Amino acid sequence: MAHSSAAAARRRRATGPAPSLNGPASDIHPVLRRATAPPAALDLLAQARAGLDEAAVLETPNERYATAHLAALRTAAAVLAARGRPETSPRARARIRSAWEVLPEIAPELTEWSALFASGARRRARAEAGIQGAATVRDADDLIRDVAMFLRLVEQMLVLQPVLPLPGARGAARGESGGEAPGEGKGRGGGGETPRAAP
Repeated sequence: MAHSSAAAARRRRATGPAPSLNGPASDIHPVLRRATAPPAALDLLAQARAGLDEAAVLETPNERYATAHLAALRTAAAVLAARGRPETSPRARARIRSAWEVLPEIAPELTEWSALFASGARRRARAEAGIQGAATVRDADDLIRDVAMFLRLVEQMLVLQPVLPLPGARGAARGESGGEAPGEGKGRGGGGETPRAAP
């Protein structure tokens, strides 16, 4: 009798679900993996990075400020290239809006960055026009620092995106999850500020 009971128990175990070698399915979490942004966005990010490097070595505050602000504008344009949606109504298409106006609609987390750089658009125009004293040394230094943070944040947003790892690849996926999550390391009190459109 005991022999038949043991045999029945073995049969029940054999027909049950096999144990997972990778742990329960619920133990799969999204991780950050490198994903490719659209080529146009990547090109704009490269132009922005080159412009920021150029601004750092220019001599006059006006040149440094204008070049850094243009780098911010190209960074915003990269976000629009990656996330932008075409206007659907003729009225909306006919209305010209700056990148700094559109950016908060496409990426609300960058609203504060939009406001920051939008506020410098007039100063940039004066600096580009060669008006003496349009930008001071401190203006240029502060802007270069802000644009560097903005560019780094956008690079993280567009190049690092959360994806779900394949079952069984949890260990490898964890090894790929380096870097800050989008939104970390923001400047100006943790906001995400944006530039206003340059004329």
